[in-house]
Amino acid sequence: MIKKIIEFSAKNKIFVLLLVISLCVYAYYILKQIRLDALPDLSDTQVIVFVKWDRPPDVIEDQVTYPIISSLLGAPKVKSIRGFTDFGFSFIYTIFEDGTDIYWARSRVLEYLSKIEGNLPEGVKIEIGPDATGVGWIFQYALVDKSGKIPLDRLRSLQDWNLKYALQSVEGVSEVASIGGYQKQYQISVDPNKLSSYNIGVKDIISAIKNSNNEVGGRLIEFSGFEYMVRGRGYLKNIREIENIVLKVTEKGVPILIKDIANVQEGPEIRRGVSDLDGLGEAVGGIVVARHGENALNVIKRVKERIKEIEPSLPEGVKIITTYDRSSLIEKAIDTLKHELKIEMIIVSIVILIFLWHIPSSIVPILTIPISVLLAFIPLYFMGITVNIMSLAGIAISIGVLVDGAIVEVENAYNKIRRWIEGGKVGDFHKIRLEALQEVGPSVFFSLLVIAVSFIPIFALVEQEGRLFKPLAWSKNLTMLMASILAITLDPAMRMLFARVEPYNFKPKILSSFASTIFVGKYISEEKHPISKILFKIYEPVCRFTLRHPKKIIFFAISLFFFSLIFYFKLGREFMPPLKEGSLLYMPTTLPGISITEVKRVLQEQDRILKEIPEVERVFGKAGRALSSTDPAPLSMIETTIILKEEKFWREKKRWYSNWAPEILKKFLRPIWPDKISYEELIKEMDEKMKFLGITNAWTMPIKGRIDMLTTGIRTPIGIKIFGSDLKEIERIGIEIEDILKDLKGTRSVFAERVSGGYYIDIIPEREKLARYGLTVDDLHLEILYSIGGENITYTIEGRERYPVNLRYPRQLRENIDKLKKVLIKTPQGFFIP
Repeated sequence: MIKKIIEFSAKNKIFVLLLVISLCVYAYYILKQIRLDALPDLSDTQVIVFVKWDRPPDVIEDQVTYPIISSLLGAPKVKSIRGFTDFGFSFIYTIFEDGTDIYWARSRVLEYLSKIEGNLPEGVKIEIGPDATGVGWIFQYALVDKSGKIPLDRLRSLQDWNLKYALQSVEGVSEVASIGGYQKQYQISVDPNKLSSYNIGVKDIISAIKNSNNEVGGRLIEFSGFEYMVRGRGYLKNIREIENIVLKVTEKGVPILIKDIANVQEGPEIRRGVSDLDGLGEAVGGIVVARHGENALNVIKRVKERIKEIEPSLPEGVKIITTYDRSSLIEKAIDTLKHELKIEMIIVSIVILIFLWHIPSSIVPILTIPISVLLAFIPLYFMGITVNIMSLAGIAISIGVLVDGAIVEVENAYNKIRRWIEGGKVGDFHKIRLEALQEVGPSVFFSLLVIAVSFIPIFALVEQEGRLFKPLAWSKNLTMLMASILAITLDPAMRMLFARVEPYNFKPKILSSFASTIFVGKYISEEKHPISKILFKIYEPVCRFTLRHPKKIIFFAISLFFFSLIFYFKLGREFMPPLKEGSLLYMPTTLPGISITEVKRVLQEQDRILKEIPEVERVFGKAGRALSSTDPAPLSMIETTIILKEEKFWREKKRWYSNWAPEILKKFLRPIWPDKISYEELIKEMDEKMKFLGITNAWTMPIKGRIDMLTTGIRTPIGIKIFGSDLKEIERIGIEIEDILKDLKGTRSVFAERVSGGYYIDIIPEREKLARYGLTVDDLHLEILYSIGGENITYTIEGRERYPVNLRYPRQLRENIDKLKKVLIKTPQGFFIP
């Protein structure tokens, strides 16, 4: 079969060449479409259930998080479920088995949620997270007002109602999450004394506001041959309209309006996240999350193009500043490997030319290298494998092997032709070439496939290991497969095309001489080859010594093996080598319960110090969470993205050779002892400067940090999990372990999560007294929700913008426990009690 393919290819060489050229053109087109990223996506197939409910964490945990987790446990292919509850939010991460289709998984989660949704408390809002992985944060930006005229709340409105939707419509973007600034809110600060004097309760205000914010339709009315759609207008649009909402009418016919019992003003919505740019103060930002399976590089390019289109329409003085851009990392990682691939191809080609010493024969294996690599991208594209440093590394390690088949075929044909020439050219030249190719063709084909077999065990890897190394194995084996197919198709065709024994004889003579050198060459025996002569002289004495002293050689090899074990056990072990991403993620943690005012102050101070470091180009700090279900960060968790300058701009550092070594010697010493400040030294310097009381530092990189958090739920690569039924005991053991591990060698920082942390003011109903006044627990809770907490009653509709209307007591009437005791509750009898 193989011999017949070789014969067909040799006889139809033009057809084979045209077919290969066509496939190469198609492969080049594929290269423009194939997904690109710096690393393989190591995250599990996960579906995030995001719950919003303005309640304390323990209430949400008992009434929402636990019921949802218990209902999802029976879903098919579910591997594990992690729940995280914070004030006002709950995140349930459903991790599915490796290889599960993400959209199938999302459908199963929705199916199981539908069974329990009716049993959840009123007011609970559930949504499924975006169809993206946790490492989908590919681009971040900040809105900066250079004019100083636009306040933060207007910048946030610009982000939420304009910029966000413009970027979310970009192909490949799953979500754009907002962070920082102030969300506008209409705040109704009621005066309890006026409520009492007018005999108006909180329920009356809520009912009046809800009944004053709606629009309806009155179907159609026909006039003069035209139909008119009837609309009843009534949306609240501004403070004046809210102030003029009527609550009741007195016996004398005087209306009591909102403005008579309350002060209405614009203010900020409650915040669970804050951001800062370069330590200059609060900033409004956005996080672009790419859809699962998208080409990250192309998505970022499209986002940047959309931003360029949007910028002219922004208010005067407003600029969009990039605070994180993964495209630079992707391009650098791929360019580095492409550069190494080119060098490797050139070196292999030079070696082939030197050792074959025959240009026509060398052309075949030299061309086989790039063609095999290029054609391998076709199956990689259709298999959905991303081009990243691992898949390109698979191609890189196959470069030296994939030309073996071509070299064997060429060398066999070369020797056959040489002997045919030395024997007086008896027989048909074309038949001699074909027999030479058919003689070794089958062996070459299967030998290349046998080499690929060595990587098959990698396909048995599962989970994160499989996701990391399978792209490498696939690219290596597919490149080898292409090389083996080319060895029995393209290589015979090219060999039949290029191999000649008669020199060209046409004018001009220079062209004839050049053509003869390229397509004919000079056939010489291996013994007369100039390079082989030198190698024979080196190799033969070593080989003879080995054959004469076999026992000594074996003893030396075994001794060397055991000696190397000493160093083997001293080597460090790591899952994958650290990839310097060109940016850092500073993730300090504070104790629970920190206020947003205090965390804002700390964040700004940290960013200011970091920006002063010469190697730092930009600092974008975030405390708490962005408005995304992919970000479960509590307010006590800070994530600061630090963009570093290129290493050539880093500070110089004196090394032992700096003063005396000549520049030529320095070039050899710099890779071992760089004369610039090193990456580790830079982090150490930053860590020393970022010592704040009550804050534990952690340093990682954006992609690496998110992979660690997704895989284990822990923010750093190494963590200890403690299981039990008593939260206080779990916390006590965690703090004890923290103290033990502080002095462990190689440890930069240790932090034990305070699982039961947080401060509470409990308002406990006295049921006998409630009954005496004809009140229920719900009546008490209503006052807590609205008078103290400030619940959103409705939303105004102002064009495309939506803003909440909030009701609560003024700050001075709820700033301490004594004031809270005086909050008034209206009884069914019409009088008020504290």
